Amino acid sequence: MKLTDNVLRSFRVAKVFRENSDKINCFDFSSNGETVISSSDDDSIVLYDCQEGNVLTFSEPQRGGRMLRFVAKPSLLAVSEAYCGSHSRMLTPKRTLYSKKYGVDLIRYTHAANTVVYSSNKIDDTIRYLSLHDNKYIRYFPGHNKRVVALSMSPVDDTFISGSLDKTIRLWDLRSPNCQGLMHLQGKPVCSFDPEGLIFAAGVNSEMVKLYDLRSFDKGPFATFKLQYDRTCEWTGLKFSNDGKLILVSTNGGTLRLLDAFKGAMLHSLGGYNNNKGVTLEASFTPDSQFIMIGSEDGKIHVWNAESGMKVAVLDGKHTGPVTCLQFNPKFMTFASACSNMAFWLPTIDD
Repeated sequence: MKLTDNVLRSFRVAKVFRENSDKINCFDFSSNGETVISSSDDDSIVLYDCQEGNVLTFSEPQRGGRMLRFVAKPSLLAVSEAYCGSHSRMLTPKRTLYSKKYGVDLIRYTHAANTVVYSSNKIDDTIRYLSLHDNKYIRYFPGHNKRVVALSMSPVDDTFISGSLDKTIRLWDLRSPNCQGLMHLQGKPVCSFDPEGLIFAAGVNSEMVKLYDLRSFDKGPFATFKLQYDRTCEWTGLKFSNDGKLILVSTNGGTLRLLDAFKGAMLHSLGGYNNNKGVTLEASFTPDSQFIMIGSEDGKIHVWNAESGMKVAVLDGKHTGPVTCLQFNPKFMTFASACSNMAFWLPTIDD
């Protein structure tokens, strides 16, 4: 199935999961599209599996590990192959882990499907590397002394970058607890790798995007794009499109900015969604780089055509709060959105 305006307009919520008692902070699809992992202010990490129907309840992760408790539950959602062809998958919570001591904020899969890195929001601002298989910490990455607000895994190797309210971006390698590179900035950073893992972009002071070559980032940016400063909002996220041609900057206001990744020209300013309270809302590209999606304070999903900048759909997920997290599955025809609940969407037509 190909994504078109009509297919996007046909998406409906197939299932809502109410595993969390507080706001979902972040979620991430695995690179093969078969699992989703989420983090929440209730200190839980929930793993949704596309093929199995069990919930495994884990005790607090420790370096030495503890006894695991397995609680079998029936399948929560089975979508028939006839519903949307080979794109359909079973979506069920498989595991729930807790980080009561440290809290859990941003979370990202590494290249091994059973490990994640996540930032903490209690005690300290250390990033933690966790094995989901045996519920043990593999490594700690200390260094930031204020909240981590950006976390991006390299698409090609064990490198990852983090940005913090301490006005630094740090470069890490999963194999070492020591910071591999440090950049001091003049404001709050947002950052992300490009799809090939060769460069990363840093958004600084809500007015500049700087591009760095990963192999020589200590020499400074090889390109800097300055945008018109908007006093009414600050930048909260930055993403490349999968084809590497576009950069999407999200804000805590009511507009997104779409940039040409090579020239830095602003192609479109996308607005018309509700965000009056300055909430951090995640915006995402579809995997084909053709559409842009974001949630809103009133629980709706807004979709634009990336080339024309025209809005093509407004979808009502009936979320009970602001849709703070939104991502399209990288391999299958489904996307997820979250407030304190997690909703999975499927198309209702074949195009």
